[in-house]
Amino acid sequence: MWSEPYLETCCRSALHRLMLSGAAGRPPGMKDQPCLERLERMGLASQDANGRYHPTPQGAARHESEILSPS
Repeated sequence: MWSEPYLETCCRSALHRLMLSGAAGRPPGMKDQPCLERLERMGLASQDANGRYHPTPQGAARHESEILSPS
């Protein structure tokens, strides 16, 4: 049984782009801003003092399990 909140396709893509952004993070104001905000509310992303988004450890684990290694 799936026990985690569902990620819409657009938010899955935003999480993947967030992981690809590396240490620089994703800037605010991009087209995926609503998804980045949703990821932050879910605890999968966080925003730094400059407003850039970065994956949390939970976000990195979710990316690994759902996007890189789906079962």
